[in-house]
Amino acid sequence: QVPLVESGGGLVQAGGSLRLSCAASGRTSSSYAIGWSRQAPGKEREFVAAITWSGSIIHYADSVKGRFTISRDSTKNTMYLQMNNLKSEDTAVYYCAAGSSTTQIRTAKADYWGQGTQVTVSS
Repeated sequence: QVPLVESGGGLVQAGGSLRLSCAASGRTSSSYAIGWSRQAPGKEREFVAAITWSGSIIHYADSVKGRFTISRDSTKNTMYLQMNNLKSEDTAVYYCAAGSSTTQIRTAKADYWGQGTQVTVSS
């Protein structure tokens, strides 16, 4: 069983938009916080955004602030990442994550990880 499943990745031109989804199930749906990290070729995995299921706490990486929006639908156990004004440097595999706090996700110590979805931004 896969606890976290990402979808919505693809190829988009610079300046375009994509919306990623992450469906949670089992124990991951009971986690306090969920979020996204990404890993570009030749680079370390980096934090993108995190949110509590209640929506009371939200964090964004400086590199995506103002362009990306994280949201969640607790009734559907689904998390979303709306990505606007995409740049070539946003090209990466995006992973959804779940953990006990947004800090845990921000520091790459999430309890659960999805398999990732590829986002490629061309120009």
